Amino acid sequence: MTTFDPDTLTSRRTELEEAMGAPGFWDDQAEAARISTEHARVTRTLERYEALHREIDDATELLELDPELATEVAAQVAPVREELARLQEEALFNGEYDPGDAVVTITAGTGGTDAQDWAEMLLRMYLRWTADRDFRTELVEASPGEEAGLKSATLFVRGENAYGLFRAERGVHRLVRLSPFDSAHRRHTAFAQVVVAPLLPESEDVAIDEGDLRVDTYRASGAGGQHVNKTDSAVRITHLPTGIVVQCQNERSQTSNKATAMRMLRSRLAELAEEEREAELARERGSKVDVGFGSQIRSYVLHPYQMVKDHRTDFEAGNAQGVLDGALDGFVQAYLLARAAGKAA
Repeated sequence: MTTFDPDTLTSRRTELEEAMGAPGFWDDQAEAARISTEHARVTRTLERYEALHREIDDATELLELDPELATEVAAQVAPVREELARLQEEALFNGEYDPGDAVVTITAGTGGTDAQDWAEMLLRMYLRWTADRDFRTELVEASPGEEAGLKSATLFVRGENAYGLFRAERGVHRLVRLSPFDSAHRRHTAFAQVVVAPLLPESEDVAIDEGDLRVDTYRASGAGGQHVNKTDSAVRITHLPTGIVVQCQNERSQTSNKATAMRMLRSRLAELAEEEREAELARERGSKVDVGFGSQIRSYVLHPYQMVKDHRTDFEAGNAQGVLDGALDGFVQAYLLARAAGKAA
């Protein structure tokens, strides 16, 4: 299992610095940028570790001087332990795109109005979770449901390891509850799908044949002012060979919406290639791993009892409302550990 190893990171930093100091380093701009980015990330991680190590040393020294301060020292050390756990978590990110930003798309599945309401609940959950982690989010598309909720929504999530973390969320999420949209207040099951792709830099090119695209324009719906409601500024792009559909309506012009949608499409195609590589690795290991978007990964039960359970790891929580309020770390960390051990997709 992958673990946080400061000695290995220190060696890696030295290797990267040697590469950066080599003659002709900037001849290959793309490779130079990749190495520089990795060096900055490794350096930040080591600096965080060294700062935490100093805090632990200071707390230990204080406790040795005055054992009666044990309660105060324990309170001082608690956030340090949490940060160390984050560093351990980050050691699990070894994919090409894991350290970068993410495109997260939530789509209502079967379940009618309940499913559309469920999609909006998931969006709220992710916005709270990302806020807790100090990630920056940008809502680039939100299509309102007929009665309530959302048919779909797409977020750009920016922050270190955003894609690596959100990969734990891709798949189908199931909600069981007493429906507020049923006059008889019966129990209903609703589904929503979460698709996660790496948010590629605008400079990164993914070859796309214009002949493989169907581009549709339509009037933007929902908030956005008079301009978006009076013009066909929203853009939907379908990639015919794969069936991938992306759409954007939050920019002011059709040109801007198309540019954002194309960036989303490039990201989705990169994710598709990543999935194919994972599937090939799984076949080589002889393991049966479902890396598709169609697998049901987690159930959120609000009636007749409260429980959220991840079907890939069996991790569960009894405080369902807490999870819906953004308490996702336990589920994500359980998935990352299982995946590092080869036990999860």
